[in-house]
Amino acid sequence: MSVLNDFLKNKTRMLFGIITTLIVGFISLSYFVLITPPSYIDMHISEEIQERQNGTLEAIMKLVSWFGNLPQSLVIVIFAAILFFLFKLKREAIFTLLTLLSGVFSSSLKLLIGRPRPTENLVRIIEKAKQQSYPSGHTLFYTVFFGFLIIAMGNLKHVNKVLKFAVISFSAGMIFLIPISRVYLGAHWFTDVLGGFILGIVYLFILGYIYLGLKTPTQ
Repeated sequence: MSVLNDFLKNKTRMLFGIITTLIVGFISLSYFVLITPPSYIDMHISEEIQERQNGTLEAIMKLVSWFGNLPQSLVIVIFAAILFFLFKLKREAIFTLLTLLSGVFSSSLKLLIGRPRPTENLVRIIEKAKQQSYPSGHTLFYTVFFGFLIIAMGNLKHVNKVLKFAVISFSAGMIFLIPISRVYLGAHWFTDVLGGFILGIVYLFILGYIYLGLKTPTQ
């Protein structure tokens, strides 16, 4: 028992250390974004990503971002929560709904930092967004929502293996593609999506830690 307790304590300390490091990194990045205009790195990455322009790629990038727009993002979260609930996975349903808090974090930080969106004189604007730029709400939401689906599918033991593989693969793909999509569409700078990803990982780690700590033997 003492060995198990020591393992759990070390695991908690490690997670706390990782989260603390990520928070410090996010605060540092936020301060940098607040006091400086878009950097050479931001503009260079936007130029590189937007260099390849064609109708098919543009349609794919728009589709990737589509799930993060309102009301779609709200609908898919509620739909996923209902599915979990119907299969008597109430805890998964509740934690899925908690991913919606990422929108509150995103909107609050956008107002606080007030970074303008990329402009047409600097990048090609394919999608015009309304709110401020930092952090990327799409990236934050995808990291938390699809990240939690990966954690849940990995934790549930009685889910069909094909379905589990499909959900995990799709979710991982969306997390990977959304930062590229936001920059490609001219809606964000690289530092916007980086900030959204870091903050999303912090929230996902906390959410996942609590969720896994409450798991039941039947799952």
